[in-house]
Amino acid sequence: MPLYLIERNFAEQLEVSPEAAAGITRVNDDVGVRWLYSFLSADKKKTYCLYEAPSAELIREAARRNGLPADVVIEVNELRPPPLFGGLAPG
Repeated sequence: MPLYLIERNFAEQLEVSPEAAAGITRVNDDVGVRWLYSFLSADKKKTYCLYEAPSAELIREAARRNGLPADVVIEVNELRPPPLFGGLAPG
């Protein structure tokens, strides 16, 4: 399944109640997208979320139905470089 990185711009810090999170998950399930992980910028004005989805259009549809911004949607590939020095970082 393709991976997408979504950048969301917020005017204020995002706080989601358990009930709201459950609603977001239901919409995502209906649309066919799956949230994997999120990062919050240091200034708390942007989130960067990693999703699995069949297409960028479905990411945007889920965001629209959830009332969330999806300012930038980028398809990404996972990159796992080989371990250095038998898995140990040089030092």
